[in-house]
Amino acid sequence: MKKLLLAAAMVVLGAASAQAADLAAQYTKAPMMAPAYNWTGFYVGANLGGQWGSADPTTSTVFSPTGYFATSSVPAIGAVGAQNVNSSSVTGGFTAGYNWQVNQAVFGLEGDINYFGFKGSASGSAVYPCCAPTAFTVSSQVSADWLATIRGRIGFLATPSWLLYATGGAAIADVKGNFNFTDTFATATESAAIRDTRVGWTAGAGTEYSFGGGWSFKAEYLYVDLGRASTTSTNLAAFTPAIAFPSNVYSHSVDIKSNIVRVGVNYKFGGPVVARY
Repeated sequence: MKKLLLAAAMVVLGAASAQAADLAAQYTKAPMMAPAYNWTGFYVGANLGGQWGSADPTTSTVFSPTGYFATSSVPAIGAVGAQNVNSSSVTGGFTAGYNWQVNQAVFGLEGDINYFGFKGSASGSAVYPCCAPTAFTVSSQVSADWLATIRGRIGFLATPSWLLYATGGAAIADVKGNFNFTDTFATATESAAIRDTRVGWTAGAGTEYSFGGGWSFKAEYLYVDLGRASTTSTNLAAFTPAIAFPSNVYSHSVDIKSNIVRVGVNYKFGGPVVARY
């Protein structure tokens, strides 16, 4: 009997040990928590890229019975004065903004100041319809040294570190235009200048990727339209000694449109961190 009880006890103990071994083999350690990037916070950065754009400067005048021009000269000057300027250059500058992350959506407000580098010129000549072979020449120069934008951003997270966004807002630039008219009939001359801080609009899209420690890399496209600036002059003079013809009022205008492609690096200060498994 004692031998039988001993044998039964050994069987029970062996089964319990095997079950405990099976339970230990099935145990899985919980993964460690890793911090997920959160886009909320203030950031600063720098950008570098290129712009290509165009401007359409115009020069025209009016007929006056007491003026210098024949009636047929006025439309001829307007046709030559409708000109086109193309420009391309390197652009770059500094950025600052603030983002708010709400689940997978990111909302932001961003501003930047950049070297713009828009610059170009055009010139055209034609024979006076009334008075061949004498002719006239119209020339235009257009430039804008700097560009600033103030834009909203709205985007969604393709991954916790990868943001796709659309952006739009105001564009501000110093637009400059210089205009000159000359002829070979009586050495007539006229000139005017535009100096205007223009407020236009901009819109575009981009992508931004966080690569750790508050740093992120972005690539962005913007379209900029600065509208049209205009001026008039009454300083036409001709003959020697010079005779003024203020009744021949000149009108000059210029607009600037540009495409900008750029890349940049941003650094975000602080902001919350969300646990991720």
